[in-house]
Amino acid sequence: MRPNGAGFIGERRRMPKIKFIKENKTIEVEPGANLRHEARKNGIDVYYGIHKSLNCMGFGQCGSCAVLIKKGMENCSKKGILERLRMLMMSIGREKEMRLACQTRVNGDIEVEMTPDMNWHGERFWG
Repeated sequence: MRPNGAGFIGERRRMPKIKFIKENKTIEVEPGANLRHEARKNGIDVYYGIHKSLNCMGFGQCGSCAVLIKKGMENCSKKGILERLRMLMMSIGREKEMRLACQTRVNGDIEVEMTPDMNWHGERFWG
């Protein structure tokens, strides 16, 4: 591979892998692929409960596609300001590990827990 990332003719570039932990399934995706889109395309539940039919359809507004990145956060796109604010409201204490699947681009290998338990108030909220 050349230093600028361009390959030689016929050279196969490395495809990022997404490991869905609960589902025990691993898929390969194009670099920069959208996590929500790839999960749905491969039959992985992105939403739970009522959110399966009531969600923002991937526009980053509802937060119902929140996922827990267990490994490889450095291989994900950076969070935008709206996603950071949404994560602060939804996952106190875990906001560094949480992402919205619809806003996450996968640039390298990751392990992800879809539909994680939400920590609405933080671990120290009651004591």
